[in-house]
Amino acid sequence: MNRRNFALSGSAVLAALVFSACGDNATSASAAPTPPAAKPSDREAYELAATGNGFTVGPVMAVNTVYVFFDTTCPHCADLWANSQPLLGKLKFVWMPIALLRPSSGPQGATILTAPNPPAAMTENETSVLQRKGGITVSPTLSDAALAKVKANTELFAKLGAESVPFIVFKNPKTGAFGTHAGSADTNRLAQMVGA
Repeated sequence: MNRRNFALSGSAVLAALVFSACGDNATSASAAPTPPAAKPSDREAYELAATGNGFTVGPVMAVNTVYVFFDTTCPHCADLWANSQPLLGKLKFVWMPIALLRPSSGPQGATILTAPNPPAAMTENETSVLQRKGGITVSPTLSDAALAKVKANTELFAKLGAESVPFIVFKNPKTGAFGTHAGSADTNRLAQMVGA
């Protein structure tokens, strides 16, 4: 689904409900690198995701780490943020902003990463997105290093062969299986998928 041309017509709403993900295959906010020739295995994707730049919520010493690539302008990412909150006592989430959908995505992602309290900044952003207010106000003091972290995440997202957000990379500790999932998920589905 092309987020730039997203209109709340009946078919667009249906598509949003079916796919529950935002992607922009035609044009991106920053020219994303070409995806790799071969998509990495789920295990390789998990190992790659662990090298990204994000902020952590949930118990730091949790057995299970879930990596989430998100765009600050994606309403499905906002849904996943809300749906993940009941699982924070069981799971450690690492949220990694990318610049995929709009020119504001990169600066807003960097603003969240460099905030004194990234989870609070994320909540502010996601609440604003769900209210269609455009997300968090970009910090006027963003450094090139902060913006570079979002750019690196965007490149990592492309290496994973991902095309839409939210993009979840996980290892289910109950089964030992690695996996990826494009799109949002309700709390129960998310818990089942990642073994919470």
